[in-house]
Amino acid sequence: MNKRVVAIASDKSGFPLKAAVVDYLQDRGDIEVRDFGLGSLDENEPYDGQAPKVARMVQRGETDRGILICGTGQGMAIVANKFRGVYAVVADTVFAAERGRIINNANVLTMGGWITAPRLGIEIVDAWLAVEFTQKMEDRAEWLKAAYGRVQTIEASNFET
Repeated sequence: MNKRVVAIASDKSGFPLKAAVVDYLQDRGDIEVRDFGLGSLDENEPYDGQAPKVARMVQRGETDRGILICGTGQGMAIVANKFRGVYAVVADTVFAAERGRIINNANVLTMGGWITAPRLGIEIVDAWLAVEFTQKMEDRAEWLKAAYGRVQTIEASNFET
């Protein structure tokens, strides 16, 4: 069985949630986790230093998906979305995470350590990992794929090659 590769990183505000998610994913057995830190609460690198580590891995195709955790998830999403081919969504509910993947083909999930308890964070990650683009919305799959294509066109016109 080929393991899916998931890159993950956090800043100090997101560290406790990241630690719980990493432990959970490693225990699952079907995920290879590439943890870019922080490694402890004694470390302190801000979200704008951490997000690029995961975004680059996803952008290069070196990981299947990425997870970023800061205080709210918003800063990580903003930075990650500066990378061509990276589609990051903030999710603080299971439904938002699932729909971010199904509707928007999000390859990076961001969460807020100040907002999301570890148990809920694990449920959010599970839901996001369990679905694929257009799954559960097959009746709208063509529309969703066309919308995704339009987003890629916008991206191409706004990013230098």
